[in-house]
Amino acid sequence: MATDQNPPRPAPVNVIEATRAAYQDLRKSERKVADILLSDPRQLLPATLAQTAEFAGVSQPTVIRFCDAIGCSGFQEFKLRLAHSLALGTPATHSVLSGADDLGAVVQKVFDYTITSLDWARNHLDLTALEEAVALLGRAGAIEFFGFGASGIVARDAQQKFPLFGAPCGAQLDSHQQIMSASMMRPGDVAVVISNTGRTRSIVEIARTARASGAKVIGLTGSDSPLAAECDVKLVVETLDNTNIYTPTISRIAALVVIDILSTAVALRRGPEHQERFRQMKRRLNDLRFGSEP
Repeated sequence: MATDQNPPRPAPVNVIEATRAAYQDLRKSERKVADILLSDPRQLLPATLAQTAEFAGVSQPTVIRFCDAIGCSGFQEFKLRLAHSLALGTPATHSVLSGADDLGAVVQKVFDYTITSLDWARNHLDLTALEEAVALLGRAGAIEFFGFGASGIVARDAQQKFPLFGAPCGAQLDSHQQIMSASMMRPGDVAVVISNTGRTRSIVEIARTARASGAKVIGLTGSDSPLAAECDVKLVVETLDNTNIYTPTISRIAALVVIDILSTAVALRRGPEHQERFRQMKRRLNDLRFGSEP
């Protein structure tokens, strides 16, 4: 007979980030294991249970309790999840750039930080909201993308994917043109407003204007922000980005990936007539290149 004594465990997550999240709730002895993990996670990858306990200066049962506290069923699962986390890239806490880094270290840290942050964004993306956004875009009579600065670059990238969306797409970068476009939207149209902070006053006002005009609004933002409150569908693309002067901007990359997901998902749901027109367009583009392949 089933009991609730051993409820299903959640899907595996980045074990290093899980340790950071649980750190304040750990016992003092368990924090010693956490400190070893967070200071140099790679040294624990080949370590046995006994060696891990020795590194941390604790008993083997303490290591087991630590594993359980961060959501692992035991030491072996902890090791497997640690290997998976390191394969995705060193966590953000180990990717902070400094003036002493040589070029090789900069390359390694930027790639590690990007890979880890993208994986974090993927695991925190709301698939239900994503499905709602795809449905709205698939029915749209016209689509307008709005963003400023780095988010404006994302908006322009989305606009040039209009053959995939299968609807007229615009992306105005001038603030006056943006208000004009939002004001002229109508029922059946979709506005996609993009802002990592979600706190830019003008982009929030554009979302309000587009909704007042009868359009549906999809918000692409990095947190549950004031912008999200003005949207019919909010896509929170959470990254490990921060404002450190040396930290590369990951939010734009994550937003670009989500735009790719949206455009591809919409295109896949279009009928065979649209698919054939898209193939013809791609063939014509290939004809413009040297050494075109069929």
